This record gives sequence, C-alpha cells and structure tokens, in this order.
Amino acid sequence: MSIFIGGAWAYANGSLHLGHIASLLPGDILARYYRMKGEKVLYVSGSDCNGTPITIRAKQEEVAPKEIADRYHQEFVDCFSRLGFTYDTYTRTDTIHHHKIVQGIFLELLEKGYIYKKEIEQTYCEHDQQFLPDRYVEGICPNCGTNARGDQCDHCSTVLEPLELLDRRCKICGHPPTTRVTEHFYFSLSSLQSILEKYTQEAENNNLWRENAISLTKRYLKEGLQDRGVSRDLPIGVSVPVFGYEDKKIYVWIEAVSGYYTASKLWAKESNRDDSPFWRSSTRSYYIHGKDNIPFHSIIWPSILTGLGKEPLPTHIVSNEYLTLEKKKLSTSKNWAVWVPDILERYDPDSIRYFLIINAPENRDADFSWKEFIYSHNSELLGAYGNLVNRTFKFIVKAFDGIIPEKEITSKIQDTINCLYSEVGSCIESTSFKLGLEKIFDVVRFSNKYFDEQQPWKQINDDTESCKQTLADCVYLIANLAHILNPFLPFSSAKVRKMVNTTETKWEAFLVKSKRLSEVQPLFERIDTVRIEEELKRLNNQTI
Repeated sequence: MSIFIGGAWAYANGSLHLGHIASLLPGDILARYYRMKGEKVLYVSGSDCNGTPITIRAKQEEVAPKEIADRYHQEFVDCFSRLGFTYDTYTRTDTIHHHKIVQGIFLELLEKGYIYKKEIEQTYCEHDQQFLPDRYVEGICPNCGTNARGDQCDHCSTVLEPLELLDRRCKICGHPPTTRVTEHFYFSLSSLQSILEKYTQEAENNNLWRENAISLTKRYLKEGLQDRGVSRDLPIGVSVPVFGYEDKKIYVWIEAVSGYYTASKLWAKESNRDDSPFWRSSTRSYYIHGKDNIPFHSIIWPSILTGLGKEPLPTHIVSNEYLTLEKKKLSTSKNWAVWVPDILERYDPDSIRYFLIINAPENRDADFSWKEFIYSHNSELLGAYGNLVNRTFKFIVKAFDGIIPEKEITSKIQDTINCLYSEVGSCIESTSFKLGLEKIFDVVRFSNKYFDEQQPWKQINDDTESCKQTLADCVYLIANLAHILNPFLPFSSAKVRKMVNTTETKWEAFLVKSKRLSEVQPLFERIDTVRIEEELKRLNNQTI
C-alpha cells in the first residue's frame, strides 16, 4: 500500500509555537508507524515563504521578505529535527521548482476551463498607493461580529472576501481602504459543488475525517460554493503565467496547497524515485493540520485535484481543534505562547511529544498548562514507564551481572503484547492517537503491577528460576512497549533498543535475545516542581 502524508505548511514569518506542533505531530506518528508496517510512505511538508504575513513582518523589521523567510525556514527545519519529525521532504514555496509546477497547475486548470478572468472591485489603500492583499485588510466579521482578516474569520471559520468585512482598515497604515476595479482570475468552485457533496458524504459514511472537518465542510456546501479569486496583486509569490498578467501573483490558497504535489515531485527528483504510486486511487492519504485550515484541505485541494483529473482526493483529513495555554487562547501578537525553540532548550522532546499526544485536541480544544506538563512527565514518563525500565534493568545488572535471563515468555504476557500491537495499530490508522497512547500506558501500568506481584527481590532468594522468568517477561514487555511507542516517543524508544541490543524494525512482537544489557541509564530525569512557578513567571513576563 502507498501512504501519502502531508503536513500543513507554516508561514515563515515567526517562530513555531506548541499549537503548531500539536496539529502537526500526528503526521510523524503515521509516517513512523506505516514505515514499521513495511508500507511505501511519502511524508512531505515545507515552509510557506510566499504569504502576506511574511511581507508584513518584513515591513515591520524594514528588511527584505527573503531575509524573514530564510530565518524562519531554517528555524523550522531545526525545530522539526529536534522534535524527531521524519519528513521525506521538507521544502519551501519560494523555490524555482515549486513556482514552475504551480504555474503548470494554473495553466492546466485555465485550459480546462476551471479558471477564468473577471473584473472585480478590490480594496485599495490610497495612503500606501497599492491594492491590498486579503490579509492586509482587517475589520469585523459580518457573520459573528468579531475581529477578522480579509480572507477568513478564525472565530467562526467563515471564508471571507475583504469587501465583506465591516469597518475595514488597512493593516499597514490603519486607514480605511477604498475600492478600485481590477481584473483577476477566478476558480470555478461552484461547478464542482455536486462532486464535493458526494465526496464529503463518502468521507462521513466511512468515518475518514474528523468531525469538525465534516461539519464545517457540510456547512460550506449547504451555503453553496462560491467561485474564488486565484490571483492577487502581491509583492512576492508565484507569478501568473499569462501574458500581460505577469505582475499578478497566484493566490496563496491555491498555491500553498499545491505544495503537497510540488514537494512530492521534488522528492522524486532528488531521490531519483517514482512518486506516481502516491497519486493513484489506491493510495491512502492523510492531510494533517489545524481546524483553521479545514476548507483548504476538504474543498480547495480536492477541487484542484478534481480539475486536474488527478487521484486520489484526500482520504483522511486530520484536523485538530485548538490548543489553549493556561486556559487562555494562544496569541502570537501578545506573545502569549510557548515557543518551540524555547521549550526545546529546557525539556526532553519526548516529554513534549507525550504531553501533546495524550492531551491532543482531537475532538475539542485542549489546554497546555505548565503544571500538567511537568506532573505528566514525572508521573507517567518517569514514574510509570521510566521506573519500569530502570527497576527491571538495574535488578538484572545487580542479580545476573546484566545478562538478560533466557526463558520462554509467559503466554499471557505474549497475548497482551500481540493484542497491543493490533489495537494501537488500529488507533493510529484511524487517527485516534490519544487512545493509542493511553492503551500503551495501560500495559505499562500492567507491567509494573506484574513486577510488584512477582516480587523478584524475594524470588532471587527463594526460587531463582521464577525470578528469571519474571525478569525475562518484564524485558519482553519493555522491549515491545518501546517498539510500539516508537511512533509516539522515538527518543526514549531508541534508548531502550540500545540497552537491550535489538535492531527490530517491523510492527510485530519479537523476542529479546539473552545478551548483556548495554549502558543501563534512566530514560527520563525528574523535573523539579519549582519549575512550574518559574515557567509561569517567564510566560507572564514575555507578554505585552
């Protein structure tokens, strides 16, 4: 089976925060799991370096947009690497490669009649002497009455046009914009209404999308799809490849999502491999993002693919709800966020991954609190999982000179592990990552209880063979637990593999050979709870 996984492209206009990671982490879990299953996997993403947010940041800092894009793209690459993300290709949207393929997509849709020209009124700032891109226009959402941008309201998820906003103002100078007539290209979304209705109904019937994606997409379809502009007067981006319109740029909502395809082509080019198996009807595809990106993945990208006659349309849409911080909405403008480069300087990446998975906003908003983060690390990662590994391995070192006892593993223990592989695999494939991790830690607790009930510290004196059996069972449990945890917690899993000297890679139960343990060391260090107050103080001091 071919598995395509696309992670949403973050704007390279500022650092990543934990909200970004919470929404993107499922992609790495899927990629690691399916590789262990032996499937063909292509996992891609990149930095959005053409968006309006970058030009806004560049204006604020009085530097070239490329300087902003370069800075944050490199920071993203570093952060994803340190968090263990295993992208096959992580690229950026300002490459010549991306531009050429996106232009080809534009021309093909134009030739097939899905793109057409139209005269429209567009917001224009007399003060700055320029047409305003959608995100340069801010105002009040006509649907819910909250502050919104010219392309979308984050509060109610309504897709907007700038002229629909009430009390419009220019984001650059704050003056109210006027309107001028200009000519742009439009994508005929309305012509695909019935196809998308059938597509969405099939996804709902087969339980392939998150509930928020189903409900929001059905809302848009019920309202009736409207044709949307696919070109804008922008300073940077992919130029419209039509004579006389070269100064206009292909709008980000069609250009950025096409990055999944351009990244696939880049992977094929750089690895000298064929990416066509990932664009067939038999492919299982997962698109990973936050709920603010739902319409771009459930309506826009399927529409583009339909227009091009490409297969498959996205099969799984993995759209997390929002992550809040200390019960308050994340705000980058107010600096109310936990920035990824910062938290990586002080905490284990597996601790970050564990908390964001076990508290994942899969079906409703979830909260990150420093108290819960540190308590979950100390009680679950250190107190349950780390303690199981440490107590077992240290006992073997003390009682058997570090050599793992050789015994046939108890059938009940083997059944428990075989069942866990099956259950967790099903959870991952159906994108229930939180439930999968909970099931693993249920067996971690079972393993600790087994160790306590068998009392190897007594068995070593009363019945050595029973002691060997207990320890052999526990090593089997630990090694397989670490293996099953690899998609979730890759760094600590690698430590366990090294200690038990195993090189297993398949998603199936395995026996541990009777060898000497290597370099037994704690999986995790305790975090002093005094850090809670320190982190809260740091967070409050950084806000403006």
